Amino acid sequence: MSTEYRNFLALPYEELEELNLQAKADRLSRVSIDEIREKRLKYLKDEKRIKAITVLFTDLEGRLHLLDYDKKFLLGSYENLTFDGSSIRGFTAQKESDLRLGIDWSAFYWVPSDVFGNGKCLVFGTVIDKDGTAYSGDLRGVLKTYADQLYKDKGYTLNAANEIEGFLFAGKDAERKYHETTKFEFINTGGYYHSLPLDPLRQFIDTAAEVQRAMGFQNEKDHPEVAPSQFEINYGYGEVVAAADQIQLYKLLARQIANNMGYTASFLPKPVVGVNGSGMHTNVSISKEKTNLFWDEKGQEKLSGFGWEFIDRILTHALDICLILNSSVNAYRRLDPHFEAPNQIKASATDRGSMVRVPIGNSRSMRVEVRSVGPDANPYLALYSIFKTGVDGTTAKIDNLRQAERYLPDHIQAAIDDFKSSKWIAEILGADVQGRFADLKQAAANRCARDLGTFVKAPEVQFHHEVYNQSLWNLF
Repeated sequence: MSTEYRNFLALPYEELEELNLQAKADRLSRVSIDEIREKRLKYLKDEKRIKAITVLFTDLEGRLHLLDYDKKFLLGSYENLTFDGSSIRGFTAQKESDLRLGIDWSAFYWVPSDVFGNGKCLVFGTVIDKDGTAYSGDLRGVLKTYADQLYKDKGYTLNAANEIEGFLFAGKDAERKYHETTKFEFINTGGYYHSLPLDPLRQFIDTAAEVQRAMGFQNEKDHPEVAPSQFEINYGYGEVVAAADQIQLYKLLARQIANNMGYTASFLPKPVVGVNGSGMHTNVSISKEKTNLFWDEKGQEKLSGFGWEFIDRILTHALDICLILNSSVNAYRRLDPHFEAPNQIKASATDRGSMVRVPIGNSRSMRVEVRSVGPDANPYLALYSIFKTGVDGTTAKIDNLRQAERYLPDHIQAAIDDFKSSKWIAEILGADVQGRFADLKQAAANRCARDLGTFVKAPEVQFHHEVYNQSLWNLF
């Protein structure tokens, strides 16, 4: 079709970066939502080259959903957007299907047109129940409410940065075709820090890094990871909700760029046995005004007493939150001590087999690293559970808690059982969300072999929440 008469927005990467960094600064400095909303509405009204706004929200399991609204419609109806919640796994039942979408105008992104299409901008939405209250199954809203309340009550800002590993496999839709091929094909075998400057993996990483930079991620470093065809693209700290949003955008843009190149970007925790799996090491800290509350020059490993108490609560509730951090059948393949996997419920400055690590830091960078998080976890649920537990959880009376011989489960059924029986999970999520999440995980587990065995089974890929196939699920 001819594009001769079209004039849709397509901005240079440098201009995109400037716009997104300004939006990020407004968000970080907590400019009032009324001011930001009016600024965004005026921009959309004045910018004639924008045709649609993509509103993003995340379901209970962590799968990202995108709805495109015509710009003119959105400008007149942004306070009355509805969608069918019964079509989203883990949301409402069919008899009570309608849900609303609110717009978080502070979470607004200008996007590269060669990846996301011309004439579009992205904005994150908040799911609202029929009675106008925040929807309990929308963990983004739950996390935002918690973070805002802590800031209001104690002046705390919750900070996070995630190291998200993934694989680049040959062919499009490699995950959805796995039941036919029973294998994933590497596109390079270079390994850690090593690839030729223009090989396929390096070209993918370079392209993804460019897109992240344009979207205001503030990149730090990127490189091939330990396993063949594995990658990691690191970026800076952010306030916790923005950090979780960036996880969703990171995976979205990686998948789209890979697809454009004829490949598949996979965030399965252990798609191939015999090589390292993919994690999402989650670095967290808490600041008050400009002071990092985890830093103490005289503290053990230079971590403050407040920071060590945070760790003790995470270790105490490790089994309660394990299913949240490792939410798929495949995730339990990754928790293998032979591949630097963090399966020990311990804290250490050096041992990478520990669930929690205390990296080297200074007054700005001191942090706690939760290493047991899988890249397929719901980022909002994972970060909420980590911060809520670290700040408000209890501390068990276990001898030598930080180095006790305790281990995370080696299969999902044990994690489901711990999650379902947890009083702490019922307290922080509510019994309804606790039950719905457990039911979703049990349904996937029931379709997969209970014993993981020595090779990846087709069902653990096909029934993975990020490889969702409605027609396949409906065969049962």
